[in-house]
Parts: sequence; structure tokens; C-alpha cells
Amino acid sequence: MNATRGDVLVLGGGVIGLASALFLLKRGATVRVLEQGTPGCGASHGNCGTITPSHAAPLAMPGTLGVALRSMLHGDAPLYLNPRFDGPRLRWLLGFARHCNWADFHRAAAARSAILQRSRRLLGELVRDEPLDCEFAEEGELYVYRDAKTMAADERHHVAVLEGLGVEVQRLRGDAVEASEPALKPGVAGGLFHPGDARLRPDRYVDELARRVRELGGVIENGARIEGFVAEGGRIAQVRTSRGAFAGERVLLALGAWSPLLAKELGLHLPMQPGKGYSITYSRPARAPRHALVLREAQVCVTTWASGYRLGSTMEFSGYAEGLNRARLDALRRGAAAGLHEPEGPELLEEWWGWRPMSVDEVPIIGPSTRWTNLHLATAHGMLGVSMSAATGELVAAQLAGATPALDPLPYAPARFGL
Repeated sequence: MNATRGDVLVLGGGVIGLASALFLLKRGATVRVLEQGTPGCGASHGNCGTITPSHAAPLAMPGTLGVALRSMLHGDAPLYLNPRFDGPRLRWLLGFARHCNWADFHRAAAARSAILQRSRRLLGELVRDEPLDCEFAEEGELYVYRDAKTMAADERHHVAVLEGLGVEVQRLRGDAVEASEPALKPGVAGGLFHPGDARLRPDRYVDELARRVRELGGVIENGARIEGFVAEGGRIAQVRTSRGAFAGERVLLALGAWSPLLAKELGLHLPMQPGKGYSITYSRPARAPRHALVLREAQVCVTTWASGYRLGSTMEFSGYAEGLNRARLDALRRGAAAGLHEPEGPELLEEWWGWRPMSVDEVPIIGPSTRWTNLHLATAHGMLGVSMSAATGELVAAQLAGATPALDPLPYAPARFGL
């Protein structure tokens, strides 16, 4: 069986795989990307497109497990754990529970913050220098509160963590929030503004990454569903796909939520589960928000672009169950209607769901495998794949080139899980 060979074979054409391919090409490597559908057709496509150093804090903290367990009675809860028995999901949940302590929380927050802040700077440079036409805007993100107690609690915990990590947060009174955002209904108690955050249109960002990868000489194989591996002497000799066999001196596994399913064939047990997210995309309403918003009590993210308008968020742990959950889409609409004069645009363009790749410690898995000599991993970015994409690509490219990376790679190393 003949195999098409190159320097680096990238498994996965989502935002992480394509960003890694771009940085590898900029370092002079030859790159081939294998994508089972088309670039960005997974979780990269329908997320809210916010670039968020403000999201450094992980979900795992004391009390989160109780919230998740109680959510089993409420199918429209922002964080929902499906009560159906699922062995791998149960094992992941037990591992997640072990990380719901303050020591692991602060370790994860520091690791996430480092890669988020680095990626935020790099994204601005990429958009300007490549250039990438993806409706990038550096206008910050605003958390909106209608309950003063909720805001006070976030100030004590969320803000304190971020400021300790060097992330600026501005506290705003309710009248100031309403004055800056006429799209909001009256009754705002206050707001927390994150001026370092940004936004872009994620589907266009992925399209632009794919364009630049091709322009720099990279090859993207669409419709190449991975079917298995051929191993020889501790290395991956070939990757078998529906489009034939491919090989690379190095293989980068960047398959997002699919990563644990394919990694099993290599004897690797990635401590990951898919966290299902939802979004609804409309044409732009007349009274659209000026900033990206988080309607805090409803946990609804609102993003406005020149080309459209999106409601998103929610986290559903239902394993690999496919399809739209209408109750969760309705919850997005209700949450937006509680806070906005025009919660929906004039034309419904898309209702979407996608799997986010959630690691048990909520820190991405990036680095060389300890089991396979030519395998590198770049996965488990959770809800932050777009936000972390540029720094992940830079880190992968530096590691594969044998160069000193800008980030300390140790917190993200697969070795922490024996991978």
C-alpha cells in the first residue's frame, strides 16, 4: 500500500489543526491536513467567536459537581448532565470531580490564562499580517447582571482570579451599562467589562486559515475519514483513510472531540468527553449590541457581526448523542428575551450544535506523546478552541521544530496523563 508522505500529517481540519498547520508552514515544514468533512465543520463553525482571556477560570471548582448533579432534573439548565448511564462519561465525571478543589482550580486557571493571553496577542497579529478577513474586532466583552448578588459573588471570585493573573476587569454601574448598550432592557444592576477580549466570525476565521494554509503550500484533504493506523517500531507509519493511506515524519492529532475515539486505536486513553454546545444565528437586528455580551444570569452569550448575530453557550454532557435539543435552544431564546429589546434577528439563519473537547482538568493537551515517537497531540481545548488557536499553533510548531517555545509547555504536556 503506497502512502502519500510529508513532514507533518495533521489529523483534523478544525481551528486547532489549521492554526497548527499555518504556523508549521511559516516555519518551513511541508504539511498535509486530513479532514473527514470540510475545514471547520465541527465545533469551530457555530461557536460565538469571542476571544476571551476573561475565561481563564475553569468550570471545575468546589460546588460545580453539585450544580451538575442537580441539573439532571432540568433539561434546559445552562450546565446539564444527562442522567443516561454511560461508562466513559461516568469515569470522566469522577475524574472531573477530583479536580473540583481550589488547588487544581488555580493551577488550571494559570495554565489557561497563559495560553489565552498569548493567543490573544497573536490573533491580532495574524489578522493584520496575513491578513485574515473574519470580522475581527477588539472591542472587549461585557458581562451584564440583573441581580446585584450575582455580580457581587463574581466580583469576589471571578474578578479576583483574573486580576491576580494580570487580566484587566472594569466594574460598571447599571446606568453606565445601559447607557453604553441601548440594546439592553432596563433593570441592569451592573456590569463587568473585559477590555482585553475580542471577537471574530469563527466560520470565516477557519475559512481564512484554510485559505492561507493552501496559499503557503499546505494540502487539505477533504472527506478523508480516518479508518485506522499502521504502526511500526513505536511510531505511526501510516494513517488509513477513506481517501487512501497517508504518512508523515510527524503526526499531529488535532481531532477535537473525536480525539479520544481515534486515540483508542493507538492504545491511548484520553481523559476527555464531548461537551455539547448550541447556538442560533440570525440576520442582524436593528438594535444589536455594540459589544459581545454575556447575559450572566441566563448564561447566554450574544455576539454581533456586520454579517449577522448569534446567541450561544450552554454545556450539555450527553456523550456522543447527536442532534438538536429543542429545550436548550428555547432556553437560549428565553435568556436573550429577558435581557434584550430585540433578542432575535429578522431572519433565522441557522440552529446549530457541536461537541467541545473537554479534558478532565480543563487544560488543553498539547505536546509529544510518551508512547509514540512521532505523535504529537493538540486537543482538549474545551470551549476555548478559537481563543487558544493561535498560541496552540505557535507552540506546536516550535516543539516540532525543536525550538524554545514562547509558552512553558509543561502544564499542557500529554505526559501528565501518561499519554
